[in-house]
Amino acid sequence: MSVHYIYYADGVKKMRPICSREEYLKLRNGGEQAAILKAVRSGDESRKRNLVQFNYSCLPNDDGTLRGSKRMSTTVAMDIDHVPAEEMQPLQERILKLKEELGLKMLEKSARGKGYHLVFARRQELSQEENLLWASELLGTKYDDGAKDITRVFYTTTADEENLLFLDDRIFEIKECETIENTESARGQVPGINKQAPTSDARNLSPGRIFPTDFKGVPYATIIAEYWRRTGGEPNTGERNKRLHKLAANLRAICDDSEEWLLEIMPRYGLSLQEMKGIIHSACKEPTKGSRAMDEIVGALTSPIAIDNEDDSADDLSILNSKISIKKLPQGIKDSIDAVGPRLAMPVITAICPCIGALATGVVLDVHGRKKGLNLISYIAGDFASGKGDIDPVVDAWMSEVQALDKMYQMQEDEWRAKKRAAKNKKEQPEEPKLPVRCLTLNNTVANLAERLGNTEGKHAFSFTPEADTVAQKWKSSMSDFSVMLRQSYDGTRYDREARSADAVNVHIERLLWNVTMCGTPDALYRVVNNYTDGFQSRIAIGRTPDNTFAKLEDKPFVLTSRQTERIQQIAHLLPLMQGEVVLPKLEARGREWVERIRIETMMNDDKVRARQRFRVCVTAQRMTCCLMLCKVCEGLIQKHGLNGAEAQLKQYPSLWKELLLKAQTQQLLEAYDVIADALLENALYFFRDRIENAFASRDYAGHISGERSKRGRNDSIFARLDVQFTFEQAMQFSVAMKGAGVTHNSVRQMLKNWRKQGLVVLTDDGNYRKMS
Repeated sequence: MSVHYIYYADGVKKMRPICSREEYLKLRNGGEQAAILKAVRSGDESRKRNLVQFNYSCLPNDDGTLRGSKRMSTTVAMDIDHVPAEEMQPLQERILKLKEELGLKMLEKSARGKGYHLVFARRQELSQEENLLWASELLGTKYDDGAKDITRVFYTTTADEENLLFLDDRIFEIKECETIENTESARGQVPGINKQAPTSDARNLSPGRIFPTDFKGVPYATIIAEYWRRTGGEPNTGERNKRLHKLAANLRAICDDSEEWLLEIMPRYGLSLQEMKGIIHSACKEPTKGSRAMDEIVGALTSPIAIDNEDDSADDLSILNSKISIKKLPQGIKDSIDAVGPRLAMPVITAICPCIGALATGVVLDVHGRKKGLNLISYIAGDFASGKGDIDPVVDAWMSEVQALDKMYQMQEDEWRAKKRAAKNKKEQPEEPKLPVRCLTLNNTVANLAERLGNTEGKHAFSFTPEADTVAQKWKSSMSDFSVMLRQSYDGTRYDREARSADAVNVHIERLLWNVTMCGTPDALYRVVNNYTDGFQSRIAIGRTPDNTFAKLEDKPFVLTSRQTERIQQIAHLLPLMQGEVVLPKLEARGREWVERIRIETMMNDDKVRARQRFRVCVTAQRMTCCLMLCKVCEGLIQKHGLNGAEAQLKQYPSLWKELLLKAQTQQLLEAYDVIADALLENALYFFRDRIENAFASRDYAGHISGERSKRGRNDSIFARLDVQFTFEQAMQFSVAMKGAGVTHNSVRQMLKNWRKQGLVVLTDDGNYRKMS
């Protein structure tokens, strides 16, 4: 942990760790921070002491105090003060240019605005002062030698781009576990700071956890935070014992009534270990019963969109079970959600990402070492009158600029057709124009569509249909052609179409680039996707509208406003200006972590269908998250330079967007990746698990996969249900119970072989199995 917030308790200066970018930025922008900073820079030095203070170079003492600490953190803070005005910008550019060599973690302007504070990775072999000297020589500038001890605190500025110039999320990594317990009693007692929901750093965890940290894929910290929100907020002094008792009484229903498990996951709010044991023991002595509150909370947090049933304001909603606030999503994305309402958040994101990918046609993203465009195919599934139609105008807003160009091209085509009719019997015929129309109707023939796709001048084409049955009816006899074209467009591979007739359409496309968004009912989805082994199904991103059968009619229905349209069009206007290949290391790492997590979960349950789906879901989710990050880049440029200025910046500095995109890999948008990937995976299984299993189990296809269609998490698997020591027969019994009578001895042996290979179990001397801790 390299960032600690400074506060006073009983007149003593103490410090607590900051665990996330979101919390850090909230502190920088909280309270009267901006007003105080303005006063300081206007000459009122007396107000400087009221600014938020951080320490980056040391860890707190055992009692949480700062004074006299000898424990160094993993970073060093450096104060560069009294820089001549003409040297400020060159120095800033030099620091950022050397950020990799320096190991830069944070760069900000000083409170007075006449210098810089920077934080860099500590060289462990050097002392504090030697680290500062090393950095000083590297940067060619002096540091304030009055601020060289590790306990020195820094008055911070705001989080806007003018003051916070660089921030690396690795500054929040936890390196010293002991800091968690030492600072827990301070949490919730800092004046002027909003309480944070209990997170993993706030639980006073004992070393070596032996219990799961989540339930059905939802972290217990998230469940607890939602419980507090529904029951009036976190407890205050005077009511904490009573309310912690109620929390324990409800929480035990999803912790097997285990007092030790509850002790590990429950927040303490300053109570001693002995006091917490007493509260938990008292709660668990009551007669065993379920918890309706926990059932409702877990049900809400595991649905495709976690909805606040008591308050439908978008500001307080989160996508799925993450901490991502819709309010904080980038311009264009947030406006799209505001236009349809928070209940359609994931469906509208799924619908517009193919638009964004088509507009950013010059962007090539490296995923797993393969460089492809942002090629996306989406299907928004929902019953009639479920709100799918609200998405139509949003898609039109994103593609309006391209549609305007297409209208001009279509007028030229109409003129050609008129001339051709007039010259019907003449020897000289007008030459047919090859116009780059990019918004293509799906109510078309294979030949005409292929010809259109060949004329887009290497840019993405885009198709949208509000009624997917248009595809099913028009392409009924050639659905395989449709499937092949879309599969090749997803991969961006070569597409060829030849015919013997000289008058027939012949097409040779080096890279087929065609993004598609379809909306329709679930039964129309099955008519569009009718083969489950050719890879078409796994290339489609599926969004699902929530069930609104018994929902009240909105007093003020959500509509796309002119302001939202304008903000969407601003982002859409800048996206085509981005050209080139980009590698996003943080996003790639996040994708690999997600794939590995699903691999372990599916291996524990021998769920081959889910395991296979994860591969393309990972790629699709990375492309969709990249679309969100591109919007974040555009938003930042517009806020700093205005729309015209942003356009000029992208044209004058062609690689600027790449640099900004690397910075757009924020914790918030990396969390969005998990949200998107989980939603895509579960929706694919919701609609297709049975059909995939039947297709692979048929005599026409080698291989056998069986199992019921249901969503299973890591706590609801064959592996989790088995005792620590178990026999082959017990593994067979649980496999049959969970997957049906189609389970064979060979399939169970293979499952156990996979577990042994992964190190999940070992074979005991008596021929049975034992789980590894």
